Amino acid sequence: MLCVSGRLYRVRVWASVDRRPQGQKVATVPAFPGPIHSMMNALQQHEPSDTGRLEAQYEQLRSQVQGLQQEIDAHYEASFSSLEVSTGSTAADAPAAPESFPALSEAGFFSLGRTRPDAIKALLRTKEKQDPKGWKAFQQQVNTLKLQRTRTQNELEEVQGALFSATQQLEAEIDDEAGLDPRDAALPGMNDSSSGCKIVLISGFESFNVQLYTKAAKDVAARCPGASIKVFSDRDLGPKRAQIEAALDGADVFFGSLLFDFDQVEWLRARISAIPVRLVFESALELMGTTQIGTFQMDPSGKSKGPPPAVKKVLGMFGSGREEDRMVGYLSFLKIGPKLLRFLPGKKAKDLRNWLTIYSYWNQGGQENVATMLLYLIDQYLMPTGQAPKAVQETPPIGCLHPQHDGYFGTPKEYMAWYEKHGPLRKRSDAPRVGVLLYRKHVITQQPYIAQLIETMEADGVLPIPIFINGIEAHTVVRDQLTSQHEQELVRLGKPGPSSSLRKDAVLVDTVVSTIGFPLVGGPAGTMEGGRQADVAKAILEAKQVPYIVAAPLLIQDMASWMKDGIAGLQSVVLYSLPELDGAIDTVPLGGLVGDSIYLVPERCHRLARRIRQWTRLRRTPAKDRKVALLLYGFPPGVGATGTAALLNVPKSLGAMLTALRDAGYDLGDAGKAGKVDGEALVTALKMQEEQRAIMEGPDGIERRGAGPAEEDGVRATAAGVTSKQLKEALTYPSDWGPTDWGPIPFLPEPDILVNNMENSWGDLDSYRGICTSASGESVVSGLQLGNVWIGVQPALGLEGDPMRLLFQRDLTPHPQYAAFYTWLQHTYKADAVLHFGMHGTVEWLPGAPLGNSGFSWSDVLLGDMPNIYVYACNNPSETIVAKRRGYGTIISHNVPPYGRAGLYKQLAELKNVVSDYRENPKHNAALKGPIIELLAAAGLEQDCPFRNADGAPHQLSPEAAEGVADETFAAYASELNTYLQVVEGRLFSEGLHVLGQAPSPAQTEQYLAAYFGEDLPEAAVSEVAGLPEGQSLEEARAQLERTYSHSQAGPRPNPGKLEEAVHIKHLLAQNTQELSGILNALEGRYVTAAPGGDLLRDGAGVLPTGRNIHALDPYRMPSPAALERGSRVAQGIIEAHQAANDGAFPETVAVNLWGLDAIKTKGESVAIALYLLGAEPIREGTGRIARFALKPLDSLNGRPRIDVLCNMSGIFRDSFQNVVELLDDLFQRAADADEPAHLNFVRKHCQKMTGEGLANPSARLFSNPAGDYGSMVNERVGASDWEDGAELGDTWASRNSFSYGRGSERGTARPEVLKSLLQSTERVVQEIDSVEYGLTDIQEYYANTGALRRAATEAKGEGAKDVGCSIVETFSKDAKPKELEEVLRLEYRSKLLNPKWAQAMAAQGSGGAYEISQRMTAMMGWGATAKFSEGWVWDQAADTYALDSDMAAKLRKNNPQAYRNMLRRFLEASGRGLWDADDQTLEQLKAQYGDIEDELEGVK
Repeated sequence: MLCVSGRLYRVRVWASVDRRPQGQKVATVPAFPGPIHSMMNALQQHEPSDTGRLEAQYEQLRSQVQGLQQEIDAHYEASFSSLEVSTGSTAADAPAAPESFPALSEAGFFSLGRTRPDAIKALLRTKEKQDPKGWKAFQQQVNTLKLQRTRTQNELEEVQGALFSATQQLEAEIDDEAGLDPRDAALPGMNDSSSGCKIVLISGFESFNVQLYTKAAKDVAARCPGASIKVFSDRDLGPKRAQIEAALDGADVFFGSLLFDFDQVEWLRARISAIPVRLVFESALELMGTTQIGTFQMDPSGKSKGPPPAVKKVLGMFGSGREEDRMVGYLSFLKIGPKLLRFLPGKKAKDLRNWLTIYSYWNQGGQENVATMLLYLIDQYLMPTGQAPKAVQETPPIGCLHPQHDGYFGTPKEYMAWYEKHGPLRKRSDAPRVGVLLYRKHVITQQPYIAQLIETMEADGVLPIPIFINGIEAHTVVRDQLTSQHEQELVRLGKPGPSSSLRKDAVLVDTVVSTIGFPLVGGPAGTMEGGRQADVAKAILEAKQVPYIVAAPLLIQDMASWMKDGIAGLQSVVLYSLPELDGAIDTVPLGGLVGDSIYLVPERCHRLARRIRQWTRLRRTPAKDRKVALLLYGFPPGVGATGTAALLNVPKSLGAMLTALRDAGYDLGDAGKAGKVDGEALVTALKMQEEQRAIMEGPDGIERRGAGPAEEDGVRATAAGVTSKQLKEALTYPSDWGPTDWGPIPFLPEPDILVNNMENSWGDLDSYRGICTSASGESVVSGLQLGNVWIGVQPALGLEGDPMRLLFQRDLTPHPQYAAFYTWLQHTYKADAVLHFGMHGTVEWLPGAPLGNSGFSWSDVLLGDMPNIYVYACNNPSETIVAKRRGYGTIISHNVPPYGRAGLYKQLAELKNVVSDYRENPKHNAALKGPIIELLAAAGLEQDCPFRNADGAPHQLSPEAAEGVADETFAAYASELNTYLQVVEGRLFSEGLHVLGQAPSPAQTEQYLAAYFGEDLPEAAVSEVAGLPEGQSLEEARAQLERTYSHSQAGPRPNPGKLEEAVHIKHLLAQNTQELSGILNALEGRYVTAAPGGDLLRDGAGVLPTGRNIHALDPYRMPSPAALERGSRVAQGIIEAHQAANDGAFPETVAVNLWGLDAIKTKGESVAIALYLLGAEPIREGTGRIARFALKPLDSLNGRPRIDVLCNMSGIFRDSFQNVVELLDDLFQRAADADEPAHLNFVRKHCQKMTGEGLANPSARLFSNPAGDYGSMVNERVGASDWEDGAELGDTWASRNSFSYGRGSERGTARPEVLKSLLQSTERVVQEIDSVEYGLTDIQEYYANTGALRRAATEAKGEGAKDVGCSIVETFSKDAKPKELEEVLRLEYRSKLLNPKWAQAMAAQGSGGAYEISQRMTAMMGWGATAKFSEGWVWDQAADTYALDSDMAAKLRKNNPQAYRNMLRRFLEASGRGLWDADDQTLEQLKAQYGDIEDELEGVK
């Protein structure tokens, strides 16, 4: 769709550059079609030079795309066309004849992949085997060419967009040429002179008012000859900056409103200081501080420099006295203030009165008020108008409205009285009642979208109660005028809480929807306070116990950029980050700006209304009738992952959850009637349904096999088949949908756009026979039925083990069975709610907009209207952002397992004893030197505790040579050994897995407290607190401890503050039971209390109790002052460590990993590291919000250079902290432009080099995956054993992370050349570890990103290059000293994986524990592949601990045979790849065990 002069055209553009979602059918045409063609011709005649340049650029880029495509096709043909491959056996079991595929282009390759995936796999295997060097070269060259093509296509699209935009500007350009600029309100023939006056008005985040301001300005110019009023939008400050600067020069008045952008504010401040009258309303404090009208001025904080004492007294008369109502009282004063101030004498009072009067006109809005405001201003301060000002045309500050009613209602009660007689849904008693908060200014200016939203909700069976407000009164309306059944019950019981101010005429609602965003308390005025009043908001919403949803049109961002790049910048903060602090859920963007007008996307309004209906249905449906779909996870497949989740014992938690549901009245059929349902039996039953033979037989085959051991608990297996016809119907929009339903989005989708997308990825659905399809072609959906509770396993994404897709195809749709699974839950099973059980699933990671779901986002399509309750670990507020925003997840947090101390074991314990004996008397015990060195070698400690010669160089000391070392020297060495062993002994680890809703035992409580307090609280005190009786109140606990420590024999009294804190934490830990009650609360459609995410050790007691809806932080305060200080210390340590290892040289480039999780938990330490390396600091505006990262002067860096920084961003950081991304991008550009010597500014040095090589945007430094995509795919390749050498994995990382992000249109631009250049100069990689639970060796993401990045940088330097260094920072530790990667790997392996204490605790966790152990073996393989970590003692001890110990092996095999097989496979793979030199006997034992378990799983025995 294209909007030209207010008309919408359906436009088909060149298929070769079409960037709309796959499946949108377009015709290939040589030139602009239809009306656009004629308009382009007119534009060419009007401005030939500009359009000629754009057209020439377009043709050049189109030629480049074609050339790149030809190169890519040539590589495919050269690599694969000459190969002959065999794809298996024929039906008669005879070997298939070899095949070849001549002239195989890229398109032919993917077409073959959809129809003959077996042939593609055979081609790839053959190429890799016959020509490994050619295979590697093909990957590198084709990936680079594809990235270049993507970038050029994007540039082509931008040029095409510029040409289209030019048509929209045609009439304005012609008018301007004729002297009729619509925004210049001076009358024709009137020029600016000393007898006239000149006003410049700039409108900020209210661009919808620009047309109104322009009309009002014309009206004033007509009524007041000599007045010149120029109107601009803040968006003009870019393209029309010169015009604005000229207008401001010599202006008499500057008027600005809702201006917040820091750079714009700074620019304006510098240019308006000489203007006599400056009026700035509701903008950045720095700009409001320039306000001056007569003698009335504001100071830089945006507050008046002080009204007369009488005025101060008047101000104090307004407001309720509550802190949160302060701004509401201020609004009341603004309304009546001018009348009261009339009676105060003095010029200052008069000017203040005039300021208030002008504000009143502006605040009331509307064309007549704005015109009167301008006339009043001119008359009072510029020149006489001869016209008496009209009275302010007032609209109530708060009220209700409906399109079918003229005028406004004073209260929701009045509205409902009218609605029950005249409203469209007056006869629908089942219609959910929804309080809808609207912007009052939008009502005043009669924005059409308001009526459209109300009518769309009613059409979907939702009864809206539309309440308009200024923005800051949202909480008072919700608190005082809306109520619920739950709140009424509280009032009846005399427990009103915040409801003490609840009005008697408050109306009942089922949901509250805000179309405003921002915090509930304070609204736009509260946005800069960083959630300071969130506790007030939560108390209000807790009293209501109804869902709080934010759904709004975008007022800062246009529709086209949302559809293209997702919601970004400040818009994302307004719509997501800030409301989430209050507990908002299910955010739906409803539309956005097109030009200066607000439009809705009706399809999005339907989604909002239907989700509201489902939440209301939950609350109104009795528990026994609610249908719940409970989803477990089973990926990656084949390794025992079914029924597992990070940090959670899923089987035991599942049993506890089902018991809680049964006790709450849910219908579980016959399940659990005899007692608690066995969770392990359920997992076993679900694994039975994964057998390919059962799937091939279809639903009957699944049900025939039954539920295995779970049948004893009354559980039955169930399955359904979804045909391609059913799937297509579920994924197809109504055939009659057009612009009316989709709104003015940039293209008009075909009804089958989703089906086309899927078939482009997976082939024709009618003939598809792939993942989880039966022999007849149905997608099989299977699970377990327990009455009205259905338990299933979320489908795998279908990437694991598929090299064609892993390497060459991005942005896949979910496979057909994945989509069938969720559409079956929606439309056939009709689940009232879906419960994703643990961390984490994949539906929220599916392709679609990075932020701001649209009708083409797969997570939105597949979840549909189902409420999504999502159980998540409390220490991961990062990935919960994705679950909330893309997956509509209402988060229920659970605790992490208790912490254990590593202690010492085996050789380490023996070594400590021997070292202790030696140190008692070094001379007398000199004979122990040799045994110490022997034990040191056996424990693999030579590299961590090297003996050093007199010159400091490490020396390999033999037991014999040790005897000759001087006693004094060896005693010092023994002391170092003892210190290291103490470090290992004191290391914390996460012990076992958590069980949902289970309060910790006294012993576990002691573990939590001991880890938290460390040496700050004596062991005896910790034990005393942990042993306090269960159920004891805080007051009783305090009294008992006071009695204990009042006796002298109890020992010294601990720090009272610490003791009090320990009692408080124990009390919070005991509330783990709220995890289950929180789920039940959500399943009743109630509000779930919001809370910050984090972990106890770093973030303190604020993360407890669990069972709450966790959120992240205000992104405009990153990094925090504490993070800045600590990050700077870390960065200095990194520099010093690098210099020590490199003869004093500074690193030229350091790669810093910016991950969402550590950024949230550390409040931005990784960002602070990057700033320090670059020699920069944050600049904060008056509210504390960070507005810019600025370069420090070179002379403040103490002689060191600015170190270049390559920022590798996780997808979550990229999407969640776009403001930080833009600030960093701006900083790098400033560094590149700085007039500084290249040897002191490595950014400038490297940019100059790249510029000389012809690279575009050489200051690009922020790289990540493609927009809307996540992960390096290195872990997928390692998991599938799909790699030959580590260099391939480095290439895979580089291919997946070649996309640059920053300001403007830099949102995933492919820049592989810039990345390669930066990797060549990278000398160190930096990674933060944010928690005890997720160490380097615990999860796959570290080696897949940090390890692979390091490998990519090393390989970029060429053969024989020294390995790039890697600094690890453990942010959960008080010690911020960075350590080398290998040192931390060894430390982690000693304290966790190889530690019997950890091993026994994890193995005791059943199938989940076995899986966790197995995955750490895969991670160990990953570190060997990427970082070349291949220390034999680690593999030796791992084999001894888990495979060669018969008891342990038997336990793992019994608990999870697939995980056990994967573990053995990794041992054998490590040996086969040369990462482990195992002895023959060990290998034979492992091979025998592997063969045995393989036979068992294949059903041979």
